[in-house]
Amino acid sequence: MSERVFNFNPGPATLPLEILEEAQKEMLNYKGTGMSVMEISHRSKQFEEIIVGAETLLKELMGIPDNYRVLFIGMGATGQFNMIPMNYIVDEKAGNYVITGSFASKAYKEGIKIGESHVAANTKEVNFTRVANPDEIKLSDNPAFLHITSNNTIFGTQWKVYPETGEVPLIADMSSDILSKKIDVSKFALIYAGAQKNLGPAGAVVVVIREDMIEKSNQNLPTMLKYDTYAKNNSLYNTPASFTIYMIKLMLEWVKSEGGLEAIEKRNEYKAGLVYDAIDNSNGFYTGHAEPSSRSLMNVTFRLPNEDLDKEFIAEAAKIGLAGLKGHREVGGIRASIYNAMPVAGCEKLVEFMNDFRNKKA
Repeated sequence: MSERVFNFNPGPATLPLEILEEAQKEMLNYKGTGMSVMEISHRSKQFEEIIVGAETLLKELMGIPDNYRVLFIGMGATGQFNMIPMNYIVDEKAGNYVITGSFASKAYKEGIKIGESHVAANTKEVNFTRVANPDEIKLSDNPAFLHITSNNTIFGTQWKVYPETGEVPLIADMSSDILSKKIDVSKFALIYAGAQKNLGPAGAVVVVIREDMIEKSNQNLPTMLKYDTYAKNNSLYNTPASFTIYMIKLMLEWVKSEGGLEAIEKRNEYKAGLVYDAIDNSNGFYTGHAEPSSRSLMNVTFRLPNEDLDKEFIAEAAKIGLAGLKGHREVGGIRASIYNAMPVAGCEKLVEFMNDFRNKKA
């Protein structure tokens, strides 16, 4: 096998080597079944242990209260842009959205297609360099929910304090920062996250949903678009993304073995601090996109003095095993995605390269 690189891609993203090796061992013969985990029946005892184990581990790690369920749904996080308004924009209620980046905007645009949707706050005027301030959030009359994107992958911003919504259900797309820090799950009515960043490979979305929200599922929808379908059938109404769920379970086991969210959060703060310090101490050679108060621990976005240097930086970094650093086209520049599985050594090597490159080019 060729030497592995430090993978800074935003998703699908890096996975711990030990997780990949464990999956490799079980690829041909899972737990003595004589079948791959991709071949066993989703109705089998072996797969039941996988999916129940994944739910149990996530509840333990996140401190999820007893009145919540964990669901595994196809379509990825983008599918939730439709399912959420389909289930809850009913009875003349309006979906409320805080727009702080590209995916938050996409969620709102899908909501418009379903029913009345209201922009409760929008940071587009400042080029999404920060999340919304609490006093900027203005709910509509009769709000069905308030939707936020907890971490904005493209722009490199992250909510540090979540909005207080009272009786209005708070819904969060946590695709790019779930499991990265401790949170109070009870503040949210529904959390969803695409698996391909902190949870495992692509192929499924994990939904953490309060039981009263399950009960509110719109019964006029097709079967596969109602949350209660997944809850009543333990996410097994149809054949789920079995391999992805298996990998999610391995990833959750890894997080637990690393010391849980308290240890993971400290490590994430340290990793991000290394890169942000390199930006802040560069005498203006590197310019961060996000305002310091909204800086993401998961996606560090910055630019060099000009686009030619951006391109040279990316090309030279790739030559020494620092992959996936090109910024999204909406922002340009550089983006270093440093999810849970990115080791400290990866950030240290990136910072060393940043300093060397600056010394040569400044």
